[in-house]
Amino acid sequence: MARIAGVTIPSEKQIGIALTYVYGIGPKTSELVIAKAKVDPTVRVKNLTDDELGRITEVIAADYTVEGELQRIVVANIKRLKDIKSYRGLRHTANLPSRGQRTRTNARTRRGKKITVGGTAKKVAAKT
Repeated sequence: MARIAGVTIPSEKQIGIALTYVYGIGPKTSELVIAKAKVDPTVRVKNLTDDELGRITEVIAADYTVEGELQRIVVANIKRLKDIKSYRGLRHTANLPSRGQRTRTNARTRRGKKITVGGTAKKVAAKT
């Protein structure tokens, strides 16, 4: 099991895919890191040498903000938007989409499970 930036990456996957398990590294960044570290992108993580793992770790540490530090930056940016009461900050506070998506329909990911408004159910006839 290889650890890069504090994350245990899966050993059965190719290094190009396995690097995307690190928060802040996507497919394109993974490609760039592998090219800079001079590692074959199709080699499996379990077949990497310690030297190759070290080079990949050095490249990530030197050039990229990943994992905890990146998450702290993102949270601080959202907090700043909320503190200055910008439109985007208010949308974050209200737990609504902040990038212009419609909310009349859809937006279920942000708004949560649909709640039916009361008074729409048919009333059962009461026995007298």
